[in-house]
Amino acid sequence: MLNFLFGGKTKTVKVTQRESVETLLGDLNSILATMSDKPKVTIDPNTGTIALDLPEQMPDEALALPAPDDKAA
Repeated sequence: MLNFLFGGKTKTVKVTQRESVETLLGDLNSILATMSDKPKVTIDPNTGTIALDLPEQMPDEALALPAPDDKAA
């Protein structure tokens, strides 16, 4: 009875692998376009993985750091 009441309410959206890859690649490219220092991109054909050699600190991480204490000055 509960399945009858609540079962048909949700909609399942099927996303293809192509759509997923295109979305992720678009997001990644939009982020990389804003970076002044571009990371090194490595593709390993044996494992099919993609790796980015990112800088030690990203520009937005510097903005997220807490302000220094005035007591230390």
